[in-house]
Amino acid sequence: MNQVLTKYKKNGFSLKNHIVMAPMTRSRAIDNLPNDLMAAYYGQRTGAGLIITEGTAPTPEGLGYARIPGIFNDAQIAGWKKTTTKVHQGGSKIFVQLMHTGRIGHTDNLPEGARLVGASTIRAAGQIYTDAAGLQDHSEPVALTTTEVKGVVDGFVSAAKNAIQAGFDGVELHAANGYLLEQFLNPTINNREDEYGGSIQNRSRIILETAARVAEAIGADKLGIRFSPYSTLGDLPTYSPDAVDETYRYLARELNGIGIAYIHISSNPGIPQKTFDSIRAAFSNTIILCNGVTPENAESVLAKGFADIVAFGRSFLANPDLVSRIENNALLNPVDFVTLYTPGEKGYTDYATMTI
Repeated sequence: MNQVLTKYKKNGFSLKNHIVMAPMTRSRAIDNLPNDLMAAYYGQRTGAGLIITEGTAPTPEGLGYARIPGIFNDAQIAGWKKTTTKVHQGGSKIFVQLMHTGRIGHTDNLPEGARLVGASTIRAAGQIYTDAAGLQDHSEPVALTTTEVKGVVDGFVSAAKNAIQAGFDGVELHAANGYLLEQFLNPTINNREDEYGGSIQNRSRIILETAARVAEAIGADKLGIRFSPYSTLGDLPTYSPDAVDETYRYLARELNGIGIAYIHISSNPGIPQKTFDSIRAAFSNTIILCNGVTPENAESVLAKGFADIVAFGRSFLANPDLVSRIENNALLNPVDFVTLYTPGEKGYTDYATMTI
């Protein structure tokens, strides 16, 4: 049997296999509320040992995209319970990804009274979709004050507690893909002069404070984090490779000390081997690798020794029975890119399953 199909256990973190469903924004949360359709979607994909939800806002200010879910009020907690119940019935574990979009957003996508905020006032290039007016330039963010940064940390902690109340097995902090936590890491976007700007230690502070506080609130064994070293998503400028390597080595070492369950790496071709090696050497718990993993190469990815388990994104999007397809060496459905972010069932819960 393929290793990816066997049970996984390391340092108390256990799954029914080595397969993770990666977080993917799908924009089906009307009024930012998790709903029955979303519960059906996740319930279809319980072949995965671990499901990580789409990015979910910990606070109203984090709702930069149209129709993404939150987990900051009672109605959202109740909505998510439908999903966690379905997933647990299928024997999978599920973590909610807590995603504060920061400067990647538009005020038209935010609830009344919420502001678009960031590490600085530097506006992201490019455009973002709004239901109100179609594609719009990103709004200019309001720079968080030092006190407000601490309030953001409080928001993540509150959301993590809500997640446990909603039945999640844990939470993943989204510190990748150009969203708020990674905006703080980037020295070009983060031009702050307070304790959250300047040195690598200061730019990493919001992540480590959030991780420590969430671990204290819900348990370190219920906490993961996602990173994307060398990524330029979200209009993040590149910076010194030595500084990138040092940043993620420092973060991995400090998170190892906190004792979080896993680090989830969103891979890209720009990541040098030394960065992978630095993270692996500094972190003794589970590492998940995502992007570029296919049913054909998953075994060889695991054999390289960096990743303990592997995550599939679009393969799961179009193949609710992906694990069965891997087991049977079956062909995969193609992705319908037109319906990735459109409301409704089409391209969401209507993908065909395999017939044996």
